[in-house]
Amino acid sequence: MKLKAEIHKAELPFVFSNFAITADGKIAFADGSFTPFSGKRDQEHMMELRATADAVLCGTHTVEVTGTILGAGGIGYQRQRLKRRLAEFPLRVIVSGSGSINPGLEIFKKDFSPIVILTTGRISKAKLKTLRNAADEVIIFGERRVDFRAAFRWLRAQWNVQRLLCEGGGELHGTLVHAGLVDELHLTICPKIFGGRPAPTIADDQGILSLADAARFKLRSSQRVGDELFVVLSRP
Repeated sequence: MKLKAEIHKAELPFVFSNFAITADGKIAFADGSFTPFSGKRDQEHMMELRATADAVLCGTHTVEVTGTILGAGGIGYQRQRLKRRLAEFPLRVIVSGSGSINPGLEIFKKDFSPIVILTTGRISKAKLKTLRNAADEVIIFGERRVDFRAAFRWLRAQWNVQRLLCEGGGELHGTLVHAGLVDELHLTICPKIFGGRPAPTIADDQGILSLADAARFKLRSSQRVGDELFVVLSRP
């Protein structure tokens, strides 16, 4: 059984995630809006991590509220990628279960690398047609919820994605964590408190009901830079 599990995992990309969080574990404000709140070193760290990834993954809401285009971060990071024998820019992967993403967003106006949208059978024919005109590929995985295991297997086979970086949001990431698909987690803990029950965290999926079901990680490293703490967690 262990060998079978190892073979199965080998078909998937190595999935790692990156979040800046407040001291009370929030990644955005209570109304879901976002303003960057981490320091310069964290911004550099985000680009350094992207420079090691074949693809970067985000949910629709994250793309919309942050305005990210999921780029490489400039010529220096592009050179790092080329030295690692990666494409100059990462593949961009967006999750939109209903297909309700605005094709007029800035990310679709930048054609430096392909954009893949993962969606479900809930998407209407009209939205599917519109998004296929905006993105390079729109693929359905699952009827009601995205089958991420199948989607990631496809990314590995069709796009040679060996390292996949998840940058949010909380609902997407929580789903991946509790499905056992996140291998490594990078957290930058910032000395701020946002508060608010509805403020998103790094795991806003349906959650668990017992300690036995908790996703477990081990502390691999920690480093203080100024007033921020950079932590790396990995699967046991």
